[in-house]
Amino acid sequence: MRLRSAFPMIVASSLTLIVATGCGSSTTTTTSTSPATSGSAAAPVSLKVLIASSGDAETTAVKAAAAKWAGTTGNSVEVLVATDINQELGQAFAGGNPPDVFYVDAGKFADYAKAGSLEPYGDQLTAEFVPALKQTFTFGGKFYCAPKDYSTLALVINTKMWKDAGLTDADVPADWAALEAVATKLTNKDHVGLVVGNTRDRVGAFMRQSGGWFTNPDATSITTDTPENLAALDYVKKLLAAGVAKYPKAVDAGWGGEAFGLQKAAMVIEGNWIKGAMKNDFSKVEYQVAELPAGPAGKGTLLFTQCWGVAAAGANKPQAVDLVNALTSDDQQMAFAEGFGVMPSSQSAQALYSAKYPTDAAFIAGGQYGQGPVAIPGFAPVLAQFDVGLDALATGDPKKILTETQTNGEAALVDSQ
Repeated sequence: MRLRSAFPMIVASSLTLIVATGCGSSTTTTTSTSPATSGSAAAPVSLKVLIASSGDAETTAVKAAAAKWAGTTGNSVEVLVATDINQELGQAFAGGNPPDVFYVDAGKFADYAKAGSLEPYGDQLTAEFVPALKQTFTFGGKFYCAPKDYSTLALVINTKMWKDAGLTDADVPADWAALEAVATKLTNKDHVGLVVGNTRDRVGAFMRQSGGWFTNPDATSITTDTPENLAALDYVKKLLAAGVAKYPKAVDAGWGGEAFGLQKAAMVIEGNWIKGAMKNDFSKVEYQVAELPAGPAGKGTLLFTQCWGVAAAGANKPQAVDLVNALTSDDQQMAFAEGFGVMPSSQSAQALYSAKYPTDAAFIAGGQYGQGPVAIPGFAPVLAQFDVGLDALATGDPKKILTETQTNGEAALVDSQ
């Protein structure tokens, strides 16, 4: 299985959310005598790029892209692979020697933006990005950095178990009632109908489908303790209490993809990173992917993404932005998609991706209505405590979980201002 920074709080995959396994640092250095482009100074410069790689495929792809730009511009690029990118970036910012370009996880973006560590270069980008991704990397009214790629959640279905239960394509759930019905029908002594992760990075999708979220759209107020969010948690609790849905650990799995691959779950709610795990570790399991069922307020899913950060204190910001424009071109985004399975962040590249990978339609669709992480500096402890409540949701009090999170969130919002 492979791990990705957009892949929150769990295991390996080919896509974005957790920081990578240590691949060691390595160098992609290409120097050319070709004329400098508009993003290059008269004298060549040397850029450092820090990434959190999901594995060799991602590292190789980023190095190749950096080398291509270097060869065109006459500059050089050193690509470094972080073992713990948040720690390494923090140390670099504190030491006044940050890399020129670096991965920034959406969950950490607001902290870095508030601290003044990021250059707000969004108005210099040439690509048109998916609106929800652009909003994810907007802080204080400024679009800071280019979304690198993204992941969304969808419903992954074991086609054999589905057929064995007498279900057809017409039964693919379109709403919560239908999801409960098929989860019940698919549950037997050998497997549970649905496995869903026990954190806000999975359960949060139900909150969006119910019309709720932790904050209002511009993150200026806390909106956690609402009837909409209560309806979402009550619904998930109902499924858990009935035994037709379980958390991964309840079926001795580390994450939903493992539960699905081991055929302990007929359905899971996971992101497009599951493709790598199914191909590499569970290739005999046949499956299909559908958009998540709509809730009382309609469709909802979660977005996991990173951006290409540019250091505010960097000495080579024009060249760094020029590099990012090259990295987010249609051709390069498609090369990344082919190289390590990510979904492009720009509207035009996304259209190319959809045509080439039609089986990912459900994941792509989620990009138009997905919800990004909470954009309040210092909010991580609030979400961590919320997850503690979710872990005991089957026997817990959803209202109490929301009330406590509301109180903690309001305090965090005040502290962030």
